[in-house]
Amino acid sequence: MIPATRHAAPMTGPDAGDFEAARLTVRLPAIVANYRTYRRVAGPAAAAAVVKADGYGLGAARIAPALAAAGCDTFFVARLEEGVALRKAVPRARIVVLDGAPPDAIPALLTHHLIPALSSLADIAAWGAAGRAARSALDAVVHVDTGMNRLGLSPDELSILSGESAARLAGLNLMLVMSHLACADDAGADAAMNARQLSRFRTALAMLPPAPASLAASSGTMLGMDYHFDLVRPGVALYGANPQVGSENLMQTAAVLTGKVLQVRRIDTGDSVGYAATFRAKRPSMIATVALGYADGIPRVASNKGAAAIRGQVAPFAGRISMDLLTLDVTGLDVAPGDEAEILGDTVTLMDAAAAAGTNAYEILTRLRRMPRHYIETL
Repeated sequence: MIPATRHAAPMTGPDAGDFEAARLTVRLPAIVANYRTYRRVAGPAAAAAVVKADGYGLGAARIAPALAAAGCDTFFVARLEEGVALRKAVPRARIVVLDGAPPDAIPALLTHHLIPALSSLADIAAWGAAGRAARSALDAVVHVDTGMNRLGLSPDELSILSGESAARLAGLNLMLVMSHLACADDAGADAAMNARQLSRFRTALAMLPPAPASLAASSGTMLGMDYHFDLVRPGVALYGANPQVGSENLMQTAAVLTGKVLQVRRIDTGDSVGYAATFRAKRPSMIATVALGYADGIPRVASNKGAAAIRGQVAPFAGRISMDLLTLDVTGLDVAPGDEAEILGDTVTLMDAAAAAGTNAYEILTRLRRMPRHYIETL
């Protein structure tokens, strides 16, 4: 595949004549293709799209319309302000806000036609009262906890709701009951936990009025049809992450991060590079300095562990990542100032970058900032 930074397809972003020290290229067709993969895998269940954290750092205002054009009609965000912003991009879509319905959020939820995921009896009471005041049944999602122990109705609250559902859900249109798996990304090691949560979710559904159901997100969808129910909610996989540890990644690369090589210099055996001299050359070496650092979201913990690619040639990080710069050992490689160093993309994958930093793909993507974004519309 041709790297996005050298692609001739139309892009949007700063004036192409402006110098850019770094850039993040987002391949919208790849995100759409990944969404279609989820629709195919999950069928006949429907597929929503999770676009929280500004589309996992890649720009929800551009991603959501592309997905809507591909048939996605339901989007999930975390924060109220994310939902308000997204409404402008997809005016006719259903937007679910995972944070729920705190009393001070209700006016904005109503104004922008957002649907809260109700995680407590207090949430349900507040949103139901808003519906009764408006004399209109408000769409609602009920979130039940099946073992994550974060948001969601506790078993005690679920029992109360089950016994009083008609009264407590008055004023609401229960459009979805959802839960979230804790260990879905490693089906082998955590099969028992997945099975327990599946059983608990089925029990919860039997305790509530009939409604569409959703349990699986990116990884859970890959566990099989038992986990699909009526709606799956892919998130990070839409942006290129592998949803299942140790398996072939079916997702296309959606994000390409590059930085300019600002300088290439020779150092002698024993010379150090960067703060605290954590890299010392074991031979005469060539060091390339690249215009990306931890202020751009490159994890400092990846110092001396990660790698970049220049013209398809892989070069390891050499020395500590600093605020604005990182350094590569390019000994024996054909590298010159002005070259593009791919920190994330087709050669250095999202999963490679996450492994080097000892983290996950979610954090790598959502840390990215400062550099301009360019959007590829067609391939």
